[in-house]
Amino acid sequence: MSIEQIHKHIERLANLLRTQSRQLLADYGLQPIQLEVLRYLSVCNRYSDTVKGVTEYLGQTKGTVSQSIKVLERKGLVTKHVDSTDKRIVHLKITNNARSLLNKTVPAPLFRNADKQLKRQSANQILNALISLLRTVQKANDLKSFGVCHTCRYNQKTADGNYLCGLTKEVLSSEDIQLICKEHEDGERVFGVL
Repeated sequence: MSIEQIHKHIERLANLLRTQSRQLLADYGLQPIQLEVLRYLSVCNRYSDTVKGVTEYLGQTKGTVSQSIKVLERKGLVTKHVDSTDKRIVHLKITNNARSLLNKTVPAPLFRNADKQLKRQSANQILNALISLLRTVQKANDLKSFGVCHTCRYNQKTADGNYLCGLTKEVLSSEDIQLICKEHEDGERVFGVL
């Protein structure tokens, strides 16, 4: 199979997902980009839950992201919180209503329906191939990985069994290390995404 064929199949899947996303979100008055913002904020850590983090992850302009966040705020799906140590930083958090919306729309019904027909072994092979493809594309194009903290080269386990970010020198909880981070650098371990 050629890279062109892989691209065509991924593009077709993306189109199907976007179409279904638009249909599902119409009842909420939301656009697919706004759902992407919510998905990202639901799985990112405290170093990444900012407008800049969303902008970098989605590859959108700051203006597009800012407008999306305003809509999500008005609809009661996102709240803003000023950082306790650096008042210039504003953290974005999703609300319980946003979590409820995400539970209804992610994974998309297209994939939920297909999951019933995929054998577990086949699903694992597809997942591993997609992770490998994503990792290769990111490395070949010098893109940020936005990987899960526990796979980052900065993640350190301390003698007392806790975790520490070697970059920020801050203690991390066992929940923190399961979240994605914009500062992630591959520790040569397999990493996951949203």
